[in-house]
Amino acid sequence: MMQLPQYPRYESYKDSGEGWIGKVPEHWDDRKLKHLFIEKKHRANMDLNCGAISFGEVVEKDDERIPLSTKASYQEVLAGEFLVNPLNLNYDLKSLRIGLSDINVVVSAGYIVLRAAAELDKRYFKYLLHRYDVANMKLLGSGVRQTISFNHIANSILVAPPLEEQQAIARFLDDKTDKIDRAVKIKEGQIALLRERKQIIIQEAVTQGLNPDAPMKDSGIDWINQIPAHWDRLANKFIFRLKKDTVGKRAPEYDLLSLTLRGIIKRDMENPEGKFPAEFDTYQEVLPGDFVFCHFDVEETPRTVGLSEFRGMITGAYTVYHTSDEFDRRFLLYFYLFADADKKLRSLYKGLRNTIPKDVFGRFKTPLPPLEEQREIVKHIDESSAKVEAAIELKERQIEALKEYKDTLINSAVTGKIKVI
Repeated sequence: MMQLPQYPRYESYKDSGEGWIGKVPEHWDDRKLKHLFIEKKHRANMDLNCGAISFGEVVEKDDERIPLSTKASYQEVLAGEFLVNPLNLNYDLKSLRIGLSDINVVVSAGYIVLRAAAELDKRYFKYLLHRYDVANMKLLGSGVRQTISFNHIANSILVAPPLEEQQAIARFLDDKTDKIDRAVKIKEGQIALLRERKQIIIQEAVTQGLNPDAPMKDSGIDWINQIPAHWDRLANKFIFRLKKDTVGKRAPEYDLLSLTLRGIIKRDMENPEGKFPAEFDTYQEVLPGDFVFCHFDVEETPRTVGLSEFRGMITGAYTVYHTSDEFDRRFLLYFYLFADADKKLRSLYKGLRNTIPKDVFGRFKTPLPPLEEQREIVKHIDESSAKVEAAIELKERQIEALKEYKDTLINSAVTGKIKVI
């Protein structure tokens, strides 16, 4: 974790009485939230666009997707007012639920809208309420869905420095967090370039091979152009053998698998996330070395191919294939990851759901080097990708450290642990 610079501290401190705040400068006031903010009464405004809160920011929503009857029930939130999402706190402990609105919108009547009841710097309280949200508000509420009302937060203790200090702290944090956010964005851009580089490594290897001087021929595939002249093109029906082995009453014997952006993973049945059927009888068996394809909604599905390392079961909506040892399975995986990256198999789609029929997929011809060359290509991709992934992992750790530093800086400044004026 990045360490804060040695900022000065205030001369004397007192106990705030709130664990999430801790000690604060002696001259700062302790104020109940209801003395700083009042709940704004519901006010409809059909002239404004619809909005919502998203990770601590008030944003506009697609107005055309909201029925007029629903919009009529929405309430107004104006720039300079605070918006609180009080719903289902126990369902989502990561999202930021309090934001200072910079726009005029109407939002769900289930939200709480707060207006300043005293003279205060709203930017300072944006940062303080961010901390309150993360450290305290999510512990409040009642009921199965853990929903709160204004009364749940009204008596919460906040701290209020003198107005000039509020303004100075807000300016300090605006400057520092802007620089941190820009540094994060730069590193995210670097990660995007690294991921693009990895994709190029895969693309070049599975379509051109490793010998740049190899004679080439037309691939017969419009999104590949040429392939090495000594490569074959083999119809998938000779590569992939369709399986349909349902688990039936043996379901308890299998791990539950899922196709994700990370490939095929085991699902945690002890701490389940998402919906599950009452029974798994229609799920199909997947063995190590089997391929799983999602042949429907291809355009909308982030990743439609995986190679299983596990024995388990997966929904019957997917298509499971087995291949023989005549082919290097990981070469095939890399080829179809390349094909999936920009949805290059669009010419195979049928129907409104962008489905690839199994017989159409079976007729598609995959470019294939000799088996030994397939293995060499896989080794090259593995080694080159490992270097790229290591660079990505380093950037991700740096981003995480910057975000932790930002949170520490905000918390330290708004509670007076450091003196920034």
